[in-house]
Amino acid sequence: MEMNEVLDKLPAHLMSLVIEQPYNEYTSRDHAVWRYVMRQNVRFLSRVAHGSYVDGLKKTGISIDTIPHMYGMNRILKEIGWAAVAVDGFIPPSAFMEFQAYRVLVIAADIRPTDQIEYTPAPDIIHEAAGHAPIIADEEYSEYLQFFGKIGSKAFSSARDYELYEAVRHLSILKADPYSAKGEIDAAEKTLAHIDSTMGEPSEMSLIRNLHWWTVEYGLIGDLNSPKIYGAGLLSSIGESYNCMQPHIKKLPYSIEAAHFNFDITTQQPQLFVTPDFKTLSDVLNEFADGMALRKGGKSAVMKAENSKNTGTVVLDSGLQISGTFNDSVFDGDEVVYLRTNSATALAYDDKELPGHGKSYHTEGYGTPVGNIVNSNKPVYLMTEVELEEAGIIEGKDVQIEFVTGLKVKGHLTTIRKPEGMNLIFTLQNCTVTYLDKKLFMPSWGTYDMATGSKVVSAFSGPADPGAFNLSYKAPAETTHKIVYSDSDKIVHKLYQKVRDIRFQNTTPTAADVSDLQNIWTTIKDKYSSEWLLMVEMLELLESNTGTNPFSKEIHKRLAHIQNTDKKLSKLISDGLALLSETPVISDAL
Repeated sequence: MEMNEVLDKLPAHLMSLVIEQPYNEYTSRDHAVWRYVMRQNVRFLSRVAHGSYVDGLKKTGISIDTIPHMYGMNRILKEIGWAAVAVDGFIPPSAFMEFQAYRVLVIAADIRPTDQIEYTPAPDIIHEAAGHAPIIADEEYSEYLQFFGKIGSKAFSSARDYELYEAVRHLSILKADPYSAKGEIDAAEKTLAHIDSTMGEPSEMSLIRNLHWWTVEYGLIGDLNSPKIYGAGLLSSIGESYNCMQPHIKKLPYSIEAAHFNFDITTQQPQLFVTPDFKTLSDVLNEFADGMALRKGGKSAVMKAENSKNTGTVVLDSGLQISGTFNDSVFDGDEVVYLRTNSATALAYDDKELPGHGKSYHTEGYGTPVGNIVNSNKPVYLMTEVELEEAGIIEGKDVQIEFVTGLKVKGHLTTIRKPEGMNLIFTLQNCTVTYLDKKLFMPSWGTYDMATGSKVVSAFSGPADPGAFNLSYKAPAETTHKIVYSDSDKIVHKLYQKVRDIRFQNTTPTAADVSDLQNIWTTIKDKYSSEWLLMVEMLELLESNTGTNPFSKEIHKRLAHIQNTDKKLSKLISDGLALLSETPVISDAL
């Protein structure tokens, strides 16, 4: 992979999800699918997309004729402060958001097959490169996208969210594979429906994913009655970009209420949301973030960390960050009395792990009280040495610290850690921690490191210092199914390549080219008479030739027959034929 200054900033834990773009595996038919979709996009979307779309295609190095090599795109994307990486299908939502926070587009490397040319249930390079990339050239939208990544990557998921992600990924892989058995797909749909119906209270991640879907993926902008498209899912779907403009698709004003509208990723959407401008997107996201554990803190933040059953970080008002899997914390009403993790835990400050307080030290978990001590309204971390002494807290002495919650800490205080002059961590030997009739820490458990903080001010998903925590995302166990082409498919690909070669060799086909095309047509009509896209590509060449091409009439006749017998293909063919006399707006390949 060719790196640049944007990609150099990516943390190591995201790199495990990055793959090499399998560029040499794209067939000539794949390039034809890309070309068809892109030509239709430029033709139709120039009228209905947000004004920055066509300009964005040029700015981001997207070719009309050829599937882009994303690392070629990177040479252009870096000029607007972004980059692209290839991944295998859906990746975990938190990882997707974090890439976005680093201004990196995640591009699914596969491309949809011909029978899913209008809409694909799985992410592909058309969706990512042709959908997301052009719009980020708009500076205001680019800032929103990065802001969303920063907020979204901190959102807590529930344990069920991970199951849902796996189920969605599995179904999308099956649906994108033309050889999947119907029984397999039906079973996967049943599993997904069951998980979806038993999710319970929605997590932060599930709600913010809805906001992402109805803006970044399926957003409309402008006037409610005549909006424009900016969402990548619409920009990359020639079927849905047309369908979404029709009156039967509800157009709702975009607000925070969109967070409570779920979506089905495998089908077209029954309603869409319209934002008046890109600024409103950031305003709504800020409104949502104000209710997140990230900004709200308190008991609800700790509960969200516990419900995730995964690594989270709880932040005290002292600035100390505790990263681990939270479980069995102690509460008194709405007050947090004691924080507790049951996994290897790290302590950090300002997103940097404190030396000596990593997972290799706190291997069994961690616990600490929260609150002020009795007879003092001043947080312990801000108390002066004199004030600590007046409270009986002296280094090298036995101490008994009682909190207003009733929790008591008793032991020998060996050291007080004071980064930036604050009393951040008290280390005690022979320590006992009790609350009511509960023993929260015993001397036999070893050294006790008590964090100081009067309240929980924030909590977020993941560790504070991912590098020191050795965070990693495992590559998905189920990979996207690679199509095994038959000998017949390989012959068809060669026919597509011959047509492609003729197009790139001569602006207007020569007599020899026309003869070659006639030989190709003879092969098609005898053995591959359903290859409508190849026929459209041939007609584009033939009808640019001023000479007489009697067999072009045969091709038209065959296409008309396909239209009459297959409603699904009728509009695709009509739209393809409409392009024959049009000149591409963008044609320079990378």
